[in-house]
Amino acid sequence: MFSQYFQTLQNCLKVKELQSRIFFTLMLLVVCRVVAMTPIPGLDGSALTAYFGLLNDHNESGAPGGVGGLVSMYSMFTGGALERCAVGSLGIMPYISATIIIQLMTAVVPSLSKLSREEGGRTQIIKYGRYLTVLLCLGQGFVMSIGWENPAQIGLGELGPKGDLAGWSWGDNQLVFDPGLWYRIRTMILLTTGTVLLMWLGEQITERGIGNGISLVITVGIIARVDQAFFGIYNMFFPENGEGAHPFNGVLLLALLLTVVGVVIAVTQAMRKIPVQYAQRQVGRKMMQGGSTYFPLRVNYAGVMPIIFAQAILMFPAQILGTIGRWLGEGNASEFFVGLGDALAYGSFWNLAMQSLMILFFSYFWVATQFNETQIADDLKKAGGYIPGVRPGNATRDFLHHAMSRLTLAGATFLVVIAVIPTVLGINLEIDFAVAQFFGGTSLLIMVGVMLDTMRQMESHLAQHHYDGFLKGGKKVRGRAG
Repeated sequence: MFSQYFQTLQNCLKVKELQSRIFFTLMLLVVCRVVAMTPIPGLDGSALTAYFGLLNDHNESGAPGGVGGLVSMYSMFTGGALERCAVGSLGIMPYISATIIIQLMTAVVPSLSKLSREEGGRTQIIKYGRYLTVLLCLGQGFVMSIGWENPAQIGLGELGPKGDLAGWSWGDNQLVFDPGLWYRIRTMILLTTGTVLLMWLGEQITERGIGNGISLVITVGIIARVDQAFFGIYNMFFPENGEGAHPFNGVLLLALLLTVVGVVIAVTQAMRKIPVQYAQRQVGRKMMQGGSTYFPLRVNYAGVMPIIFAQAILMFPAQILGTIGRWLGEGNASEFFVGLGDALAYGSFWNLAMQSLMILFFSYFWVATQFNETQIADDLKKAGGYIPGVRPGNATRDFLHHAMSRLTLAGATFLVVIAVIPTVLGINLEIDFAVAQFFGGTSLLIMVGVMLDTMRQMESHLAQHHYDGFLKGGKKVRGRAG
């Protein structure tokens, strides 16, 4: 299999058009990394990086359930931009959140649903998503600027009243050199600009490059943190102070890595082939013989999007609720919000339960919005095709709906297992969250899934190129007048 993908890449490099597409994609991904590494003026990013490292040590080696686990999760989508106080600290997550909101509104708002079916309607809906992305960036950017200005709020209940943690002190300057209203406005604009730039780069990759741009932007951020994952493994077995982890954990991680890669590849490529038979039909004066083919139904039709959607929604509720509770001071209301925030903390039982339910929901939601069984049934009927044993029309539609629903359940269950593995490893085996997330969870799923999708697009471009070459190199058929 890997030799086939390597051969595909070699063939792409031999085609000038594909060379340009690949080079264009790589250059824009480099720009994405520059955005994720460019610091915001007026902030001490090194202090924040040291502080997050201390949080990871404080929260049982970054295990889920604390701010360390949350930071590791957010860093997975931003490529470590948050830890550097970079322009791309918000990452591409506001755009993903806006996409979720717009898709939900399209499904429930009749005017948007009607617009999506009109010519050019999808383009207009995409514009609405971009506008909403800017609004979300402005709001999140303003909140993040306040968090950097008051670093004691970052750790919430795990920090002391002066921002002290295990001997750590921010000092007089804290993170912001010149706090105030102008700092907040400037930071908000810079963070919004960073996200909009990443969104635009992703769209340019999709249109003029190779692969899905937004997925590749996330993937390159994950790949950028590979060194941290391996460094976490080294520290786990060879710590500076104390006894290292049991060798069994290393064997388990290796087995988990190989298993997850194999299962992800198998499930990503798995499909149910629905046989389709075409009846004999007349075209002009000729009678065309009917043939047989199949219609593929992918098991994991939604890909990694349900996990990304679920984690994007559940990333900050616990911290927001905890912050509200602390703002209220003392009392029943404060205890209620703080307790609710603790119950929804990353890695808790209720967080995992809600994440699993959201993955199931978004799996079916994605299929409902992207897979149109009615249109497929109508197209088959118009083309003279039918599924053996199933009548054309409504019966075919119902058959496809039933088959896709069962496949979606299997794919969604697989995504749930992949999403909860890092948390289980982090809690039960005391494995660093960043390590568990990379070698046994969402990170690996995203990387493998995006790479497979990119290779499929390369093969499609190759097939198209070979087809065009055949037409150009073939003999021209002269007409009667010629």
